Amino acid sequence: MVFRSFMDAALDQARAAADRGEVPVGAVVVRDGMIIAAAGNRTRELCDPTAHAEVLAIREACRLAGSERLPGHDLYVTLEPCPICAGTIAAARIARLYYGAADPKSGGVAHGARVFRHKQCHHVPEVYDGINAPESEALLKAFFAPRRIG
Repeated sequence: MVFRSFMDAALDQARAAADRGEVPVGAVVVRDGMIIAAAGNRTRELCDPTAHAEVLAIREACRLAGSERLPGHDLYVTLEPCPICAGTIAAARIARLYYGAADPKSGGVAHGARVFRHKQCHHVPEVYDGINAPESEALLKAFFAPRRIG
């Protein structure tokens, strides 16, 4: 089987989030080579601190699956998931996590809390990092650059 990345679709979601004034993070849930759910950050729009791209995409995929668990599903996200999202990924039993940019400040996978390394974590997905990282990083830098001036 040949690997096919769905990071371009996640990047599209991140760009749409930026267009809405949200931090440009996008996520897609994939099953059997098909995108099941896609989302970008909507924390400001929904006034919901948990409305991260990963959480929204997983919620929709669970709704469509009729289950709180998504074994056999992959998640592509443009930024290393934070601890909230890593916990959601574990709870949903996502099989594989692919992410773009590392997040040394707020990450929860390779940085910070490192959720999947805790003995309390009942499920650990396969993790692949650095997928389209330059594009993900460029989106984030372009979004935050004008906000950091002054």
